Amino acid sequence: MSEEEKSYQGERHRAPRGTWTIYPELCKGCGLCIEKCPTHVISWSDKPANYGTLRVTVDASGCIVCRQCMLHCPDAAIYVQVDKAKK
Repeated sequence: MSEEEKSYQGERHRAPRGTWTIYPELCKGCGLCIEKCPTHVISWSDKPANYGTLRVTVDASGCIVCRQCMLHCPDAAIYVQVDKAKK
């Protein structure tokens, strides 16, 4: 299987206005997402990241789905999806 065909298993967390997903195989534990989170809901997990460092987790109940963590992650290890507004 080529690298382009590889599928990563994400750990999804439900936030009030969307979903927050971490892909542990892509996370290198740099902490940029923790630093950039305006609501300070991202923290270190006790689970290992891809390189043996700790990865991150989120308290999704306080996540405002601003996507700052996703935009600053150098390895695309975080994906934040905003729910569509209900009419």
